[in-house]
Amino acid sequence: MNYLIPANSKKGQLIFNIFRWVDLVVALVGALFTLTLMFALPGDDLWILVIKLLPLGVALLLVLPIPYYHNVLVFIEEVVQYFVNPRVYKWKGWCVRDGFKE
Repeated sequence: MNYLIPANSKKGQLIFNIFRWVDLVVALVGALFTLTLMFALPGDDLWILVIKLLPLGVALLLVLPIPYYHNVLVFIEEVVQYFVNPRVYKWKGWCVRDGFKE
């Protein structure tokens, strides 16, 4: 009864093998907010264009894949979880005897 789980088995649960539902929602909200700003803000100045495209840029950076984590959004969630509820590992080490280090 030994089972071999392939390394990419998690990708089958993702949309387009890359995105979670949360990732798509973040990207769509950024795109819709950018589209709204395109119509709401007048002008074609460079800074106005940067402000108009900023929500989409931030959303795309959040869903950008990075190594060892799914994407930047998952990394930020892990960092927040670490500071909100840190785990304490109790380890004495190999050089401790009766509470005194040698």
